[in-house]
Amino acid sequence: MSSLSSVLSDTGLVYSRYLRQTLRSRISMLFGLLQPMLFLAFFGPLLEDVPLGGEGDSWQTLVPGLLVQLGLFGAAFAGFGIIMEKQLGIVERMRVTPLSRLALLLGRVLRDATVLLVQSLIVVLAGTAFGLRAPVLGVLISFVLVAALAISLASLSCAFAMRVNTIQEFAPVVNSINLPAMLLSGILLPMALAPTWLDVVSHFVPLRYLVDGVRAAFVGDYGDGSLALGAAVTAALTVVSVTLGTQLFRKAGA
Repeated sequence: MSSLSSVLSDTGLVYSRYLRQTLRSRISMLFGLLQPMLFLAFFGPLLEDVPLGGEGDSWQTLVPGLLVQLGLFGAAFAGFGIIMEKQLGIVERMRVTPLSRLALLLGRVLRDATVLLVQSLIVVLAGTAFGLRAPVLGVLISFVLVAALAISLASLSCAFAMRVNTIQEFAPVVNSINLPAMLLSGILLPMALAPTWLDVVSHFVPLRYLVDGVRAAFVGDYGDGSLALGAAVTAALTVVSVTLGTQLFRKAGA
């Protein structure tokens, strides 16, 4: 019990440190919102009269995909901060502190999840101004799923960053994973529009089920199998990713 209490206390300290750091750099949050906002303004109107092959209108299709995109790209690049801290000697100084190594990871990824939730709320509000109509419960469920995605991907990203020394080693690997994941998960357009072979391939990408689940939540289909499957896949991905990320982070000597 005392060990758990210590981890929670240490996690709170690390979380508050990185959250304060983020609040001092508001411009980074704003630029993180730039891409989804551009998609809302310039891509969303193009879909209004396009039959997308699923339930809901174009905004109930696009906005959920943009939330997952925020989680995918924001969390996957969380390791950039680790690499910079290694180069500045911050990680070395943290190694000699009595802080829990698990807390050093959890504090970081919880900060990333918090930033994502704030950005997601702004995207939904902006989408509402464009014409999005979605049940509040569905939006809240979607926030939980996307936050879980952020925690899982940020854990892996930070762990991987501990095992490389430069951004030049880190960025190509993350990009080579992110781009096909985004295209095959149907983030911008549902995979119902894809040819059969591409639709089959997309079923091997876990994010496909998360995207489908979030879209089901946005149209209020809480009993739909897509939402249940998306939640189950997201939960499994989070457990596996956080466990693996924690092990790699500890082995790297953070």
